[in-house]
Amino acid sequence: MAAAAAAAAGPVFWRRLLGLLPGRPGLAALLGRLSDRLGRNRDRRRRRSPWLLLAPLLSPTVPQVTSPPCCLCPEGVHRFQWIRNLVPEFGVSSSHVRVLSSPAEFFELMKGQIQVAKRRVVMASLYLGTGPLEQELVDCLESTLEKSLQAKFPSDLKVSILLDFTRGSRGRNNSRTMLLPLLQRFPEQVRVSLFHTPNLRGLLRLLIPERFNETIGLQHIKVYLFDNNIILSGANLSDSYFTNRQDRYVFLQDCAEIADFFTELVDAVGDVSLQLQGDDTVQVVDGMVHPYKGDRAAYCKAANKRVMDVINSARTRQQMLHAQTFHSDSLLTQEDAAAAGDRRPAPDTWIYPLIQMKPFEIQIDEIVTETLLTEAERGAKVYLTTGYFNLTQAYMDLVLGTRAEYQILLASPEVNGFFGAKGVAGAIPAAYVHIERQFYSEVCSLGQQERVQLQEYWRRGWTFHAKGLWLYLAGSSLPCLTLIGSPNFGYRSVHRDLEAQIAIVTENQALQQQLHQEQEQLYLRSGVVSSATFEQPSRQVKLWVKMVTPLIKNFF
Repeated sequence: MAAAAAAAAGPVFWRRLLGLLPGRPGLAALLGRLSDRLGRNRDRRRRRSPWLLLAPLLSPTVPQVTSPPCCLCPEGVHRFQWIRNLVPEFGVSSSHVRVLSSPAEFFELMKGQIQVAKRRVVMASLYLGTGPLEQELVDCLESTLEKSLQAKFPSDLKVSILLDFTRGSRGRNNSRTMLLPLLQRFPEQVRVSLFHTPNLRGLLRLLIPERFNETIGLQHIKVYLFDNNIILSGANLSDSYFTNRQDRYVFLQDCAEIADFFTELVDAVGDVSLQLQGDDTVQVVDGMVHPYKGDRAAYCKAANKRVMDVINSARTRQQMLHAQTFHSDSLLTQEDAAAAGDRRPAPDTWIYPLIQMKPFEIQIDEIVTETLLTEAERGAKVYLTTGYFNLTQAYMDLVLGTRAEYQILLASPEVNGFFGAKGVAGAIPAAYVHIERQFYSEVCSLGQQERVQLQEYWRRGWTFHAKGLWLYLAGSSLPCLTLIGSPNFGYRSVHRDLEAQIAIVTENQALQQQLHQEQEQLYLRSGVVSSATFEQPSRQVKLWVKMVTPLIKNFF
């Protein structure tokens, strides 16, 4: 029946399609909705009944019962340890974790780390900008590579950069032109991979104009890695993210196993991406299916295997390491290791990498996030922040239907990254206001104003891009868990883009205090949303924006 309906609707659709020109504002949404309809029958949004709010807990890969902290192993067992059923678990000392607070600190740390890197620099981002600050980063990379060639002993320094193809190719001067000199001068040491979503292909790829084609799907992971040090963030490699665009950042120092994991992850995505050549052409890795010219199903299957092999092998390694360290009869061995100076402090903090790549049928971050929201007990507090407030239906149902208290921080229209943009993009802040008002109205209709509170971030001359959450258990004044990375909790993050973040679980009070201060500093620059908020002139939404928002909300 579905095939017959599609066949009958086909001629009508193509007549409409051919009547449009590539510059028309509605084209991206029209073609994109066709792409969605053909590929996501299983993911059709729907209202869940209250019983289905428990669905994440019923998944066989997620525990059905949580337990309070106890000490069955020397490193402790916390109530979130079920996450290691899905991904590798990395136990570290909290002294190796530092929360950054400002774009300038992020930028200066990154430059400093590049300058002292000896073995590897791995950078995954949406794009690299073309301004003077971005050029500083490229110059740092060039200087470090040059020093590696002049060293007395042969250097094995490798630089691997992963960006999105469409975003990185936009305009005459772009990410590719910024990086070409490095590729040309250090061809044996530099790799630049450009991920191209398999969902942008055929007529869709030919007809959707530049900028609009980015709505179909992106490489959105933000990982910046230098030897065994890693910065996890939501920030891109662009001047505003180094100066006046507020984001979140965490620095993991001397964490070799975590650095190895993210190096392998970026390599895996790089292998299924297009490889930039010194003449500004791109090639596919030998033996790999082409992302938009080859068979889509075959490409996605190969990409799934490549990424899941990284996750599963790291998970197996960490399980073996855990067993050898804490469950073998090896007291003498540990004493010998301590005598040799190889004894590590018992971990009080655990890092879990959460990966979401729905085009490849990888939904780990979605499963973990839904489960965390579902399991948050009465009296717990969840501080959730996103630069683009456009929660999936599942996340909205969980916020509205569960027991914890929520404070949701979002961008006021003036600090939205699209504020003041030209053309259709300039209406996006108003669309977010419309979505925000609809959600607030639902909160009020359910009588949940005391439990679910919206707050808008505002800072003169700044934009807001922070995303993640902090979880405070009932009766606690400090968070024991945070999520930090690239996802925005919206439809794009769950269904379209490649995303990665980490869950940090800690028993250390000093690190908990760092996370608490980070949350407080962000929320201190916000105002509480009320009915009066939407009466302000800046919150008035034009009728056409209200009409178009339901059609395009899954694209931004």
